[in-house]
Amino acid sequence: MATFSKRLLSDSTSGRGIVITQTATAGNDLHTAVAGSSDIDEIWLYATNIHTSAVSLTIEWGDVTVARDTITVTVPSKSGLMLVAPGLLLNGGIDVAAFASVASKINIFGYVNRITA
Repeated sequence: MATFSKRLLSDSTSGRGIVITQTATAGNDLHTAVAGSSDIDEIWLYATNIHTSAVSLTIEWGDVTVARDTITVTVPSKSGLMLVAPGLLLNGGIDVAAFASVASKINIFGYVNRITA
């Protein structure tokens, strides 16, 4: 029977937001998925934009050189929490990172539901 445990993003300090300072690949680290192939991390990410204009945000879901591994969204100005990764699954020790079109204006919050076999 599988068990679930809620965890902080591995690169968050005590659950606080992660400021996206990078403006190109490789982005700021957000989370490293559980190692191996039997356990799975269900990753939920939310972005907020403190800038006066919309900002483009790219989530690097593993490999930064493969287009299928990136998620790009526009985060509106002064937006509250905007869902950018709706419980996507990952394992194998793969890293999730992010960069934005403007430095230090996007903050990422989130959590992981770790599912163990």
